[in-house]
Amino acid sequence: MAVKIDSVIKGSPADKKGIKSGDKILALNGEEIMDVLDYRFYQNEKRLKVEIETAEGKVKKITVHKKEYDELGPMFDSYLMDKQHSCRNKCIFCFIDQLPKGMRDTLYFKDDDSRLSFLFGNYITLTNLSEHEINRIIKMHISPVNISVHTTNKELRCKMMNNRFAGESLDVLRRFNDAGISMNCQLVLCHGYNDGEQLKSSLSDLLEFENVNSVACVPVGLTKYRENLAKIEPYNSESAKEVIEIIDGFAVKYIEKYGIRKVYAADEFYLKAKMEIPKEEFYGDFDQLDNGVGMWALLLGEANRAIDDSKGCDKVKKTVVTGVAAYPLINEIVSKAKNKWQDLDCQVIAIKNDFFGEQITVAGLVTGRDIINQVSGKDLGEKLLIPSSMLRHENDMFLDDVTVCELEEKLKIKVVAIENDGYELIEEILGEG
Repeated sequence: MAVKIDSVIKGSPADKKGIKSGDKILALNGEEIMDVLDYRFYQNEKRLKVEIETAEGKVKKITVHKKEYDELGPMFDSYLMDKQHSCRNKCIFCFIDQLPKGMRDTLYFKDDDSRLSFLFGNYITLTNLSEHEINRIIKMHISPVNISVHTTNKELRCKMMNNRFAGESLDVLRRFNDAGISMNCQLVLCHGYNDGEQLKSSLSDLLEFENVNSVACVPVGLTKYRENLAKIEPYNSESAKEVIEIIDGFAVKYIEKYGIRKVYAADEFYLKAKMEIPKEEFYGDFDQLDNGVGMWALLLGEANRAIDDSKGCDKVKKTVVTGVAAYPLINEIVSKAKNKWQDLDCQVIAIKNDFFGEQITVAGLVTGRDIINQVSGKDLGEKLLIPSSMLRHENDMFLDDVTVCELEEKLKIKVVAIENDGYELIEEILGEG
């Protein structure tokens, strides 16, 4: 195995030693380099014996001296230095299987790559891990690892993930725990499958792993495109409340054993249950923000502090669009800002998800087409504020391929994408006051 060098940073240790584009790195200090994790881990040494194969096929060893943690210098044509690992499961709740046809190809790729867990916080199911990768995580002490557990019942896990190896892969949890690897766990709950008594069993099992850092329980997302897929009932106020009660009951046990709560329900469960969402201090270090756990509390707290510290507002009319679930929160924030600054001209509009179906209420799955269809003809003012979660990583395109530029042209308004940050939100709402 070898990784091919695309280019070399000019003046870097590798450049000074004559390592060139087209060369392949075989090993660093005798350790085989297969991908980005190997390279990042082993290149940190002050003294490196770099084994390369030149573009002409000649193998040679070069000794490089550099400061610890300084970059060696080679650049590669992909950040993983390898192909991205795709998922081997066919989960009954998989959101990608619920997408309509005709969307851009990248949206249909199912990743289940341990390297992305380390680099970007993605969740992995463990079913894709080779023995080499397991041992490497333990050897390098890569931590935390984000794991989609869903259930600790091995038979049920196989059924829900449509993978006969899904149950036995749970044994990796114990191996990681015993090796001191910190883990953030996710349970996507499907009503009638892995909630109720099964949820109690899973939380009880995870309680025994001292290196489980946090557990997020998230309701399954159900689009209107579920033809020929397993029947799953959406959560209602009663069933969502039952989930929260189970989680709160186990949180007491986690606190008694570890001194911290560890287990949380996603904000969406509180909204479905019509229950008040807890305050910021409830969520500790917010380890599960990406799963929608504590996002509401954090944004509200930040926005309230930003409003209290604000010095004024401009008189430019603005509109904020968001999903149905977040509408009460954003409306509350804007109302508080208006109470302090009487000249503030800002409205909030909830966008119903016609594209995926009304069961999908989160802002991150709102499409450009739905925004256009639902706000065209309205007096939006001079600036339209949208959450950046609606856009892909480059902040330029919605899920339905509508671009920010197209949205601006259709609505004749400046569009501003805002991160999930209360201070940034208030800064844009208040403007140059």
